[in-house]
Amino acid sequence: MKRTIVAAAIVTALIAAPMAFLAGAADAQSAAPAATTQAKTKKPSSAGQQAMRERQKKCGAEWKDAKAGGKVEKGMTWPKYWSACNKRLKAGG
Repeated sequence: MKRTIVAAAIVTALIAAPMAFLAGAADAQSAAPAATTQAKTKKPSSAGQQAMRERQKKCGAEWKDAKAGGKVEKGMTWPKYWSACNKRLKAGG
């Protein structure tokens, strides 16, 4: 009888200990990202990044108009269009 009780106590301890450890680790993981995101500050974008965003917005508007008007060549996808449009706008045209 004592063996059964001792065995049950050991099994319970072996099952409960890892679960408590995992629950503590999950709490620590959920708390850590919140602390690190508050500590990070967003650095300002460079002039090159701002110019790229402007070109991307212009090309996006052109792509949307061309696609709605049916002027897009067959097989043309956004990445291909963006590449060509970006080169054209960088060249100043």
